[in-house]
Amino acid sequence: MDTAFLITSFATLFVIIDPIGLLPMFIAFTPGASQKQRRSIAIRACIVAFLILSMFAFFGEAVLGFIGISMPAFRIAGGALLFLTALDMLFDRRSKRREDQSDKQVDQVDDPSVFPLAIPLIAGPGSIATVILLSSHTPGVQGTVLILGVALVVLFAVMLFFMAGSLLERALGPIGINVVTRLLGMLLAALSVQFILDGLKAFGFAS
Repeated sequence: MDTAFLITSFATLFVIIDPIGLLPMFIAFTPGASQKQRRSIAIRACIVAFLILSMFAFFGEAVLGFIGISMPAFRIAGGALLFLTALDMLFDRRSKRREDQSDKQVDQVDDPSVFPLAIPLIAGPGSIATVILLSSHTPGVQGTVLILGVALVVLFAVMLFFMAGSLLERALGPIGINVVTRLLGMLLAALSVQFILDGLKAFGFAS
């Protein structure tokens, strides 16, 4: 596996999980919590998300094969899903949807580390599909472990963002978060198109 692919994998997972976009949600789900409590929630959420992503990295392709879905087809579907996510980021629809979720759930959840932070905000359909797609490019246990290593680095970044959530939110401000989210959305759109082209190439429709 070359360095360029590792960098691409990191960028894809970072954009999909979107630690900066999750910051306001994390703060909304932990109102009145102390720094120590927020640290515990952040660590627990990232551990649960990593376990979920690991399960799909190792067994996701086998499950797809069992139900008769080829990897090229899944690459195209996954690319389309990521492209829709990129559009949501570019037009700020994802943030509004997350805010709606937090308004409905913040009063109902005492410990939000498993739900809704780990599932579905961190380990959601987009990140799960991305892990399966990246693992399919690196067959074998060693390749899967490397992809999970990349995922672990991204989740560590998520944890750091969560722990410094209040400071980062004040530093970036609404405009800063807006700009970063849209830049990440443009990057994700390009990466999702590449996934679709890879799937078409496997079917012989693109060179």
